[in-house]
Amino acid sequence: MVIDPTVVASAAPRVLVVDDDARLRGLVERYLREQGLDVVVAEDVRSAEQQLQRFHVDAIVLDVMMPGEDGLSFCRRLRAQDEHVAIIMLTARGDDVDRIVGLEIGADDYLPKPGNPRELLARLRAVLRRRAATTAAAPRPEVGVQQFGRCTLDHARRILVRDGVEQRLTSGEFALLSVLLRHAGQPLSRDRLMSLAHGRDHEPFERSIDVTVSRLRRMIEDDPKHPRHLQTVWGQGYVFVAD
Repeated sequence: MVIDPTVVASAAPRVLVVDDDARLRGLVERYLREQGLDVVVAEDVRSAEQQLQRFHVDAIVLDVMMPGEDGLSFCRRLRAQDEHVAIIMLTARGDDVDRIVGLEIGADDYLPKPGNPRELLARLRAVLRRRAATTAAAPRPEVGVQQFGRCTLDHARRILVRDGVEQRLTSGEFALLSVLLRHAGQPLSRDRLMSLAHGRDHEPFERSIDVTVSRLRRMIEDDPKHPRHLQTVWGQGYVFVAD
């Protein structure tokens, strides 16, 4: 999927609502429009991709359970292609495991169905603010490479190399790993990590830091369950231990 770079964003944030439930999709569309957002809709992943070809969007409200490709798979693909769009997952399954899975594949937020449209609006505005803050205030990448253990972090390319195998990092993974390397040996709380990595002081899902750390451990550690470099400091947060 290639998004036309010549498409210019509208003055109001544009939200793509993807849901196979026509009634719910219409209700969400009308409510968000009444609140001043620009809204486009899609009934499944295929039509969502067509909308992304036509429009620049700032956020996606994405249902999980849909015919054909499901929302989780689509979210995973979007994160591999476009790091800037905010994604809120909607699902009738609202337990902790599903929320963590959604966050782990790159969703910004997660809302069980049926939800209060006012809460959806508040979460949309929150993730849009955080995305804007990330773009404006996230630390600029360092130049060069850093080596540790069997890994090398290439700051210019945002690529982690382990044993000669390249792994492209998401913006969140790169920002967090860069901060931990820069503060090696210094325990950092989750709040401090959020602020240093993303240019903000608060995020509604504190577990998102834990999920990103878990992904990084699978990339860099010989034994992610007994990490050598990215260690937990109980009651505080995390610390990067250099060689």
